[in-house]
Amino acid sequence: MTESVLYALAAIVALMPLAAVGFRRGADRDALYLAALAAAAIVPIGIAAERLSGAWRTDISTALWVTVAAGMIVFAITALALRPAGKLAPLLAPYMGILVVLAALWQQPPARPLAAEASASLWVAVHIAAAVTTYALVTVAAVAALAAFMQERALKARRPTVLTRTLPSIADCEQLVVRLLLIAEAVLAAGLATGMASLYREKGTLLAFDHKTVLTIAAFLVLAGLLIGHFRAGVRGRQAARYVLVGYLLLTLGYPGVKFVTEILLGR
Repeated sequence: MTESVLYALAAIVALMPLAAVGFRRGADRDALYLAALAAAAIVPIGIAAERLSGAWRTDISTALWVTVAAGMIVFAITALALRPAGKLAPLLAPYMGILVVLAALWQQPPARPLAAEASASLWVAVHIAAAVTTYALVTVAAVAALAAFMQERALKARRPTVLTRTLPSIADCEQLVVRLLLIAEAVLAAGLATGMASLYREKGTLLAFDHKTVLTIAAFLVLAGLLIGHFRAGVRGRQAARYVLVGYLLLTLGYPGVKFVTEILLGR
């Protein structure tokens, strides 16, 4: 059994109890839930740290491990700070499990370390941190938006399910989405600024119109449009959820999506 499979199994074993205990009503603050939350966060963080091993690596498998670790950090902080967020565990934990499986499956391309000059640059370090944090924030926001969508659909059909009874209310989901996106937009703006500064330092230009840059800017504009629409026109419900999911899709295409095409499909 390969190391990547062992890592994946360990992470899934750590994540699934969080999904299970999340179905217990009122369990989002009890000792069992907190223990499951800690395990679900600590194991992926440890695996991501071991994968990096002192040098930032650019392969898609490592990117997915970092995504899971960062996502669990953001979720844990949000769940401890805002009680309704903890109720997203039955949706978020399985999604993180899917990312773990993909990280194990897409292990074949070699893990390439970032160039020493680039990794030593403060601008590059801040840019990477901002990108990872943004993606983690929008990931949790997208899960909250999906939860709101499911709650609204169940309410209109008058057919609540075991899952929708466990998830936060529509109002709580919308508040979570707005709070997370406000932070994500600020961090993403910092990421874009540091990326421009790093590019200007290296090549003397502010923007490189590649797929990643275009998709990231598009995601920034979509999420900014949602926030403006929310505060000025009261955009909410399914319409808001669609905007969040579109923004998340754009970021996904720009971050792991580009890596998937270049490494898995094109084999570069």
